[in-house]
Amino acid sequence: MEKSLFKTYRNIVVNCTLCGGSKTLSTSKTSNSNLMKHLQKQHASTNLVEKEPEGNVGDSSSVDAIPAKQRKLDFGQPAAQSITQPQLHRLIARYVVEDMKPISTVESHAFRQLISHIPVRGRAGKAPSRKTFSSFLDQEYANMESELKNTLDMVEYISTTADIWTVHNKSFLGVTAHWINAQNMKREKAALACRRFMGRHTYDSIASELDNINSSHGLSFKITSTVMDNGSNFVKAFKVYQPAPESDDSESEEDEVTFVSIGDVLQNAADDADDAISLPPHQRCASHTMNLISCTDVEKWLLSEAATKTIYRSATTKCAGLWNKASRSTVAAEIVDDIIAKKLLVPCTTRWNSFYYALERISKIPVVELNTISSTLQLKCFNEREHQCIREYCAVMKPLTVALDILQGEDHCFYGTLLPTLESLMTKTLAIKNVKTRFAHVLGSEDALLAAVTLPKFKLRWLHDQARKDLAKARLLVECRKLLPEQDQLQPGTSATNTTQHAGSSKEDEFFSFEENEDIYATAEGEVAEYLKSGATGLDSLNHFPMIKKLSLKLNAATPSSAPVERLFSLGNLILTPKRNKLSDHKFEKLLLLRYNLTSKVTSNLK
Repeated sequence: MEKSLFKTYRNIVVNCTLCGGSKTLSTSKTSNSNLMKHLQKQHASTNLVEKEPEGNVGDSSSVDAIPAKQRKLDFGQPAAQSITQPQLHRLIARYVVEDMKPISTVESHAFRQLISHIPVRGRAGKAPSRKTFSSFLDQEYANMESELKNTLDMVEYISTTADIWTVHNKSFLGVTAHWINAQNMKREKAALACRRFMGRHTYDSIASELDNINSSHGLSFKITSTVMDNGSNFVKAFKVYQPAPESDDSESEEDEVTFVSIGDVLQNAADDADDAISLPPHQRCASHTMNLISCTDVEKWLLSEAATKTIYRSATTKCAGLWNKASRSTVAAEIVDDIIAKKLLVPCTTRWNSFYYALERISKIPVVELNTISSTLQLKCFNEREHQCIREYCAVMKPLTVALDILQGEDHCFYGTLLPTLESLMTKTLAIKNVKTRFAHVLGSEDALLAAVTLPKFKLRWLHDQARKDLAKARLLVECRKLLPEQDQLQPGTSATNTTQHAGSSKEDEFFSFEENEDIYATAEGEVAEYLKSGATGLDSLNHFPMIKKLSLKLNAATPSSAPVERLFSLGNLILTPKRNKLSDHKFEKLLLLRYNLTSKVTSNLK
């Protein structure tokens, strides 16, 4: 047979050389079955011999040859692409921990069948049993704890957030740690604990458990502050168990020998144990305080004025009726969705800003559509005055909600963000008196002032009064001078004579080292001046100012709010579901800490 130069889109036409005349046949490009049938019927007695291809028959580029079959892909198990069994276990563990799956996932038939298709060196992959996998997670948790402790040992200043979470008739005390990495000047975090808290939430029980968590991680003398909400039990715990200030009079007094009965010592052992508890300074949650202003204080003012009391109550009551109907009835939710193509947001008492966002959604709905929804749901309609009240409320409260969202930040929010946020808020809202009252302890805090000044993003730009700028600069200079004698190496600007005097000089020479003091002051003033003159706003720019960097690492280690520990509880709520009520408290804590620290990137486990 010879190929013809004629072809179609899918078929080719050939000439049969055995038939007399010009017999043409059509066949598919990918199959020769039609040609084989013709040869078997018409030329069965002919001995067919394969013909060698001729090089000058025609141009192969102009004729489509029957393509060769595609090579089959080799799905074997090459050594370069296979993994080891421990690596497979680590991948399974990361999947279970990161997606918060139950441990029983490894016993699922479909999951085990899926794992069996993963190439493992020498054999097919095999998922571990539930008992083996649980032991593997325990070992990974122990490795994570060891690596986390090694990381925290290298950090000089750490801040923590803590709170108590109640779910399924159980209480848990959660603690997270936060610090600034001195190498890359980036915020880092880790979860330290989410332990079962038994009994009543008394101040002494809280203090004992917090001290136990801090000491178990070697953080008793590293924590600059612990951020918690304004609960009376938390406030009292930190007030009672603050370390006593050191007295200088004890050195001048003569030592006296006192004989004490051994029975009295054993009898007072419990009291001595309580005295050993020491907690770091307490920092009140700024978001919780801001929420009290935006909800409690503002509502109290609105209800105290006769002109706003009636209209505010009427508007919020009708809004509450809409929220109740839309959240409890599927028919009502469908009606709302058909009219405005959106859902109504329902306020939640445990979510900051939720009341504002719920009112904001209603304020953006036209009055006609809003009244259509109300009449369809057999509720009282809104009048123009009530709708205007809601819009004005949202306009006035917007700066408070923006400030609250800023203070709830974590990765790029520092304690130094608090004062500039409050200053900006007081210039944009009428609630100046409430802000000054609620945040009186912060507005007068020298640490809060220095924390803001040592952030390159703010420096002195947020201060509008020149007298306050001069005061902040003077305080920064004083703190930098305090750090100079502690430096192991001289900073640029000091003379070589200082090294000689510090290394091997007598007390008399150190007493009369006037040039040294002048150099110290010159160095501190020079660094502060260069820092304030610099236009860089990134935190990494502090690497050029070692004294200010050291201050910033200490003062800005804390977050303004306790939102991070609340996010830890949100993850815990996804793990401790009603279907997993048999999960032990220790296993729950391990799974939660593995999940939190896996995303925080402070450990290399399960990676």
